[in-house]
Amino acid sequence: MSHAHTNLRRVPVQQRSADRLARILDAGAALLDETGYEQLSTRAVADRAGVPIGSVYRFFPNKRALVDALAERNLQVYAERIVARLEVIPEREWRAAIDAVLDEYLAMKRSVPGFALVDFGPPVPAAGPLDAEVNRLVAGRLAELLSGHLGRGRDGAVPDEGLLRTVLVSVQAADALLQLAFRADPEGDPDLIAETRVLLRAYLAHVLE
Repeated sequence: MSHAHTNLRRVPVQQRSADRLARILDAGAALLDETGYEQLSTRAVADRAGVPIGSVYRFFPNKRALVDALAERNLQVYAERIVARLEVIPEREWRAAIDAVLDEYLAMKRSVPGFALVDFGPPVPAAGPLDAEVNRLVAGRLAELLSGHLGRGRDGAVPDEGLLRTVLVSVQAADALLQLAFRADPEGDPDLIAETRVLLRAYLAHVLE
């Protein structure tokens, strides 16, 4: 499920460069939690990562590009975590599969540095019109991962248009509710999270059963 980096000036080829890029992204993620997006600077990222400022600019023209790459990495990690969960869930058990998708997002929201501000798209202060685009990206990736378990893929691999639409509706609804849940409580309001789970199961039962 590896997807190429699309936000880099230069894609690392050697392991040393890949390790340096990972340190830069890790530093950016940690600083997002400490200072927020507006106060984030490429100089601070370079200092935290222990690399020359030129190393940051070799990969990114500015902090927004760095944060976009962090969001891309988050989505890749999220996909990998879901794949690992689905491997032990019997096919067609859609409730368990959907629970895994929700639970892994919640786990990352609570534990992954920088994820509170930047999950799979632009930082919260910059969010707005791009939200729908990001949710379409996430929904497409999830539909791809879930097509086999939901029995809605062509040739067992490519999700059909109905599944894509279903997952997009689910992602859009869950996104709005979970934003509300994490505004109410840094760990996520448990009652709102429980209602999100109920909503997803009710909607998907109507569509998938």
